[in-house]
Amino acid sequence: MLVVNRFRAGADPASLRAELELVHGLLAGQTGYVAGWVGRNLDDPDLWTLTTTWVHVGAYRRALSSYDIKLHGVLVLSRAIDEPGAYEVVEPGEVLNVAEPRVT
Repeated sequence: MLVVNRFRAGADPASLRAELELVHGLLAGQTGYVAGWVGRNLDDPDLWTLTTTWVHVGAYRRALSSYDIKLHGVLVLSRAIDEPGAYEVVEPGEVLNVAEPRVT
């Protein structure tokens, strides 16, 4: 499972970078974390990402409910661009989830 959160740095890109690196470190310590990185767009340097991969969506959701993420990560993650960010990784020949929006 792949999670892509995009952010606009605004006037203080160094601060956003530090915050994203902190949140990434906290997420990396959670059960089910596979890999991740902080990235900056080459064509639009104001656009940043925090990208992580997880063993499954449940692991990611449990990570978000951890104490450290609630304390230090939610304020940063809440500033992400408002768009869907959870993706399933598509492997050749693998059956995908049903392609329909989830209703809450």
